Amino acid sequence: MPTMPAGVLDVPRPEWMSDDLSMLQDMANRFMETEIAPHYERYEKEEIVEREAWEKAGSAGLLCASVPEEYGGSGGSYAHEAIITEAIGHAGVDGFGIALHNAIVVPYILHHGSEEQKRRWLPRLATGELIGAIAMTEPGAGSDLQGVKTTARKDGNHYLVNGSKTFITNGQNANLIIVVTKTDPTAGAKGTSLMIVETDEVEGFERGRNLDKVGLKANDTSELFFNDVRIPTANLLGPEEGQGFIQLMTELPQERLLIANQAISMIERALAMTIDYVRERKAFGKAVIEFQNTQFKLAELKSEATMARVFVNHCVEQHLKGELTPATASMAKYMLTDLQCKLVDECLQLHGGYGYMNEYPIARMFRDARVQRIYGGTNEIMKLLIARSL
Repeated sequence: MPTMPAGVLDVPRPEWMSDDLSMLQDMANRFMETEIAPHYERYEKEEIVEREAWEKAGSAGLLCASVPEEYGGSGGSYAHEAIITEAIGHAGVDGFGIALHNAIVVPYILHHGSEEQKRRWLPRLATGELIGAIAMTEPGAGSDLQGVKTTARKDGNHYLVNGSKTFITNGQNANLIIVVTKTDPTAGAKGTSLMIVETDEVEGFERGRNLDKVGLKANDTSELFFNDVRIPTANLLGPEEGQGFIQLMTELPQERLLIANQAISMIERALAMTIDYVRERKAFGKAVIEFQNTQFKLAELKSEATMARVFVNHCVEQHLKGELTPATASMAKYMLTDLQCKLVDECLQLHGGYGYMNEYPIARMFRDARVQRIYGGTNEIMKLLIARSL
């Protein structure tokens, strides 16, 4: 029986981890292992997680856990989202896109939406009837959000949305998409607005291909096209146009912390599985763990992973207090994802030739880890943001 990933590091339970959160942790781990993991090979082949899995997650209370109960959520905090996200990583079902839905898409509506918008969308996001995505990246604009070309032009009591997006997580499944647009293309950042598009209710919206990625195969990542998509002015997020860039800057630190939570959960899983493997694997008549090189390498990796876990727990605590700075969130995202890629690579090496075989989980982790240094703002952009705090 493999070691439970979270138990591989000797880190005390953080102060914010209540008994209720421990119960959620057990339930979320069990849900991912019993409801998602048995079907995950099929999701990888089909390159999408079926909607039924989303609905099961909704029924189990694993969607919108940080949304108040009056809007259909569980009334929790970011700590709940962190635990659910880490359960995904510990079970090795990293392509299940509920973390983005829960902790990236939903907060935009919760924090910036009108009362009517919250009551209209949040309960359906909590059940899985609506699957969320956020469409920032364009073929010509990635980390530079001011370079967005998608427009939303007012036409009476509607907007006409035109443009294209790419690399959109949950892009094939999503039927509620937050679209970063320019309502005033001449005003730079101040001309940016966020629009909510319910895809089942509009014409002119098209999904492009489900993109063929290096890793995270089970997640549907897509191109999206908006051709005179007519939406009511009531679908503008916020009380007035031009608030989009401020809204993005407000929510991006949580997105970056979420990526750090994803990273540490894979780090723990990779380390636990590798320790189990080298105990069992024999070379030259003895277990691979008995070689000093193996012991020193794992000692190094466990030390770095322990420091990373302590830092992530600290960042979650700061965020729960409302004190997590953009620079610190950037540090968490950059340092954890760099370590994630390094540690998974070293763990694959300790598996030898078997580590390069797709039937071994470490091979999938190697592929899935790489994008973490890119999305949510590249690690180079993270360093730029940190440098501004000097």
